[in-house]
Amino acid sequence: AAGTVPRRRPPRSDMGRGLTLLLLVLLAAPAWAEGGTAAAEEVQIEVLHLPETCSPKSKKGDLLNAHYDGFLASDGSKFYCSRTQNEGHPKWFVLGVGQVIKGLDIAMMNMCPGEKRKVTIPPSLAYGQQGYAQGKIPPNATLIFEIELYAVNKGPRSVEAFNQIDKDGDKKLSELEISQYLKEEFARDGKKRHPSAHDEILADIFKKNDHDGDGFISAKEYNVYQHDEL
Repeated sequence: AAGTVPRRRPPRSDMGRGLTLLLLVLLAAPAWAEGGTAAAEEVQIEVLHLPETCSPKSKKGDLLNAHYDGFLASDGSKFYCSRTQNEGHPKWFVLGVGQVIKGLDIAMMNMCPGEKRKVTIPPSLAYGQQGYAQGKIPPNATLIFEIELYAVNKGPRSVEAFNQIDKDGDKKLSELEISQYLKEEFARDGKKRHPSAHDEILADIFKKNDHDGDGFISAKEYNVYQHDEL
C-alpha cells in the first residue's frame, strides 16, 4: 500500500532535486490512475489559511514541498508528524502519481504556496480494510491531515526537465541523451556504482517509457502526467 510519506526522498539540494527525481520517476510507472469525481467528493477539505497571492496552484505532476500531520479521526491521536521525520525537513513529492496515499493526492490538488488545509480522508482513499500496522493505523480508519504547503514547482515530467535532457532539441530523447544524463547524475551524487549499473538503468528506462519501441522516448511518451504541453 502507498504510504503517507513519500516513498522516495529526493536530495535536498535545490539545484539538483528536480533532475534527480526525474530519474526515479522515469524508472517507475505511476502507482495509480486518476479516479473519477466520485472519489474526489469523498475527501473533505477545509481551508485553514489562504494567502493573498495564490499562484501557482498545484496540479498533477508538480513537485510539492509540504509539512503535514496525520491524525486518526476516531480518537484524534496523532500517528504521523513530518516535522519529526528526516531532521524536520518538509517533504518533497510529485503530486498525483501515487507517492502518497490517494486521499492526499486528491486533497492537495489546486493548492497554493502558503496555504493550509485540514482534510478528512475515508478508508477507501487511505489504507482500507488492511490498515497500516507499521504506521499505527487500524483497519477501516478515517484519517485527518493538517497540511501546510510551502512550494509548488515544475515536476520531473515538465517541459524544462525534458529540454535539459533533449540536447539536440528534436523533441525526443535518444539513448545517447539519456546515457549522458545518467552520467551527469551519477557524477553529481558521487556514489560508487558497479560499471554495469549504467547500462541496466538505461535499459530499464527505455523498457518502461519507450512504448512504441522505436528507440526514442518521445515527448508524448515522456509527458505521462500531461501537466504541460511538450
